[in-house]
Amino acid sequence: MKKVFIVLTTIVVYTLTSCSNGEQNNAASNTTTEATANGAGQSGVEDSQSAKDIVKTAAGSKDHTTLVAAVKAAGLLDALSNAGPFTVFAPTNAAFAKLPAGTVDNLLKPENKGKLEDVLGYHTYVGSIKAENMQDGQQLNMVFGGNVTITKKDGKTFVNGSEILASIPTSNGIIHVIGDVLTPPAK
Repeated sequence: MKKVFIVLTTIVVYTLTSCSNGEQNNAASNTTTEATANGAGQSGVEDSQSAKDIVKTAAGSKDHTTLVAAVKAAGLLDALSNAGPFTVFAPTNAAFAKLPAGTVDNLLKPENKGKLEDVLGYHTYVGSIKAENMQDGQQLNMVFGGNVTITKKDGKTFVNGSEILASIPTSNGIIHVIGDVLTPPAK
């Protein structure tokens, strides 16, 4: 009798938890379906419970509006919203303002999408590397070609001479805030 009771209890508990998980899975599935139906990819999925990815984290920063606009113009929202992991060296708005007048506006033009992708890809590494794990002289091969060089000096970490001002972990990698726009090597 005890065995029958245990078996029946197990079946009831399993059934109840399966139904509960199914409702959660359906809700997640509906959100994904809605995002896809609206023409958005991974970046369009709304999830208020999980940690934010690189794109959502940057979009929430008042210091990275230029970077987010550039990512949108280059059509890279979904790429940087995927699982990754990625390391993004994220120039601030002030970093973009240091560029010669008209540079950002020119890069944001549709006919310069390829150049913009190159610039943004030169700020993105496939893999997640914390600043404390970077080594002096280390070279990172960036997404759209070319290497950046890591240097360490007086307890600070630099990428191509630009100091890493802050590091922000995300659900799909890490953002290192920098004060300069990295210039990709000529092709």
